Amino acid sequence: MKISTKGRYALRLMLDIAVNDGAEPVRLKDTAKRQSISVKYLEQIISSLVRAGFVKSIRGPQGGYRLSKQPSEYTVGMILRQVEGNMVPVSCLETEGVDCERQEECVTLRIWKELDQAIRGVLDKYTLEDLVSWQEELGNHYVI
Repeated sequence: MKISTKGRYALRLMLDIAVNDGAEPVRLKDTAKRQSISVKYLEQIISSLVRAGFVKSIRGPQGGYRLSKQPSEYTVGMILRQVEGNMVPVSCLETEGVDCERQEECVTLRIWKELDQAIRGVLDKYTLEDLVSWQEELGNHYVI
């Protein structure tokens, strides 16, 4: 499994909003500058996050974006699944209950299920609040 640039940038964007949300909402052009990511790419990512209800858009000259919930309510897995899709290691695990004609004789299925559980265990263990906390430990310069 490989996390795409879109997934990594989505985490950076959500973290940037969480860290920099103060009196005024966070503007994409400011995030783009801080993160060295193009505004156009961030616009693609933010639209997915708005549709999912992860962030809310504030319109107007002082507009920007804010998290819809507290950072503790977002897991890394939630954010990645929103922009990446499911995070299963093999396609036969994409649907609930394995739906594979070779399921009964597939000796590797056990490995894929265990790997899927391990991935979920890590991605759903850590929250955006954890990332904010780690960011505070490092200071204001971060890269994911």
